[in-house]
Amino acid sequence: MKQFKYLLSSALVAITLTAAPSASAFCGFYVAKADTDLFNQSSKVALVRDGDRTVITMANDYIGDPTEFAMVIPVPTVITKDQVHISDAGLLDHLDAYTAPRLVEYFDDNPCERRYRKEMAMRSSVQMAPMMDSAFEEAENLGVTIEESFSVGEYDILILSAKESDGLQTWLESNGYRVPKKAVKTLGSYIKQDMKFFVAKVNLEEKAKQGGEMLRPIAVAYESPKFMLPIRLGTVNANGDQDLFVYTLTKNGKVETTNYRTQKIPSDKELPIFIKDDFGDFYKDMYKTSANRQGGHGVFMEYAWDMNWCDPCAADPLSDDQLKELGVFWLDEGRNDQPMPMPRSMRPKQMAKNVYVTRLHVRYDAESFPEDLKFKETGDRQNFQGRYILRHAYDGEMDCPEAEKYKQEVNARKETEIKTLANLTGWETKYIRTKMKASGKGELFDLDEPKKRVDWWNKIWPSDED
Repeated sequence: MKQFKYLLSSALVAITLTAAPSASAFCGFYVAKADTDLFNQSSKVALVRDGDRTVITMANDYIGDPTEFAMVIPVPTVITKDQVHISDAGLLDHLDAYTAPRLVEYFDDNPCERRYRKEMAMRSSVQMAPMMDSAFEEAENLGVTIEESFSVGEYDILILSAKESDGLQTWLESNGYRVPKKAVKTLGSYIKQDMKFFVAKVNLEEKAKQGGEMLRPIAVAYESPKFMLPIRLGTVNANGDQDLFVYTLTKNGKVETTNYRTQKIPSDKELPIFIKDDFGDFYKDMYKTSANRQGGHGVFMEYAWDMNWCDPCAADPLSDDQLKELGVFWLDEGRNDQPMPMPRSMRPKQMAKNVYVTRLHVRYDAESFPEDLKFKETGDRQNFQGRYILRHAYDGEMDCPEAEKYKQEVNARKETEIKTLANLTGWETKYIRTKMKASGKGELFDLDEPKKRVDWWNKIWPSDED
């Protein structure tokens, strides 16, 4: 009996003491990305920064006779020859692909099969915490069963069972729980004993009540207290608006501009299925609409994530060698002081260590951006990405009472998707419906005509239509 108590307490320590705030991790099937090639007259810059040390790698969209090319870049200190390096354009392309806004898709379960699982969960408590169908689906796909779900005070409680430790670890981490690397083996031993897992997460609401073609990039390394990027000279030869993509690589968290407002690009929006074939046009128009709402220009965060992993991955994280080529000089510091916070299946062969990447998309001209960009490292490591969702309705045979209700819910969902797309892009709903019909994808279900309700007063005074 004493041994059982020890095992149980160890399990609670392994889970609850390492539970992290929601990491906004996302699951789904990655299907498309919005990279810099969508935008004309764009430039890419990587900024590696720690303390006063900076390595800046610059790529430009110059097209023409290379002998006519000249680049004038203000720097905060004297630069010597050994501080300059000619880098590989493929590095910035890889970084662009890794951080690009992405499109993912999900597929609904058969609502007739989903019914039993939901009924069992709902019987567990009158005070059932609301659980999304996607959470049940995700758990089931990983061999995890949500046995019970309820709330107590400011805590949301889950009782889980699992078939294997990897699936349980993946589910926990994708839902914001960090599981120590050494705990995986222990989890497996408990699963073999058919033990369940008590998982608690703070309910924040309840808690509140309680309280183009480019030349090879040029890399320059220097030391300066100024964390900035000179952009004003770039407007001299510009023809209209410029798009600048800044990728910052830091130790401690996301980077924002201090002299211009940094805002997140609209994200986590569910869109009509036909956007899968028009993602590029959608993203360009969405970005333009977002910028126009800020006067036509602005600084938008499109990605902020720990370089150790990604979910879903539009490209593999950069290797140690690639990061060192970009100038990340601290990789060999403190190699063994922290566990890797991601599932085994997501780990690349070479692990990046303590590198946080932020992608900023700046649209500017000389008038709207009279100052160079100034940055700060915030220390905020909460993940963010421009992510857009296609949710496929179940299209197989449905023979159960819940089928008609499910179809009604899907139709309502699709109407919301149309309105969301119109709001993001400025497209007219009539145009969207036309595109939807022409694509033959994601059209609304045909529903049975609802029976007309007859109230008692209709029997006294039949309506004029009768």
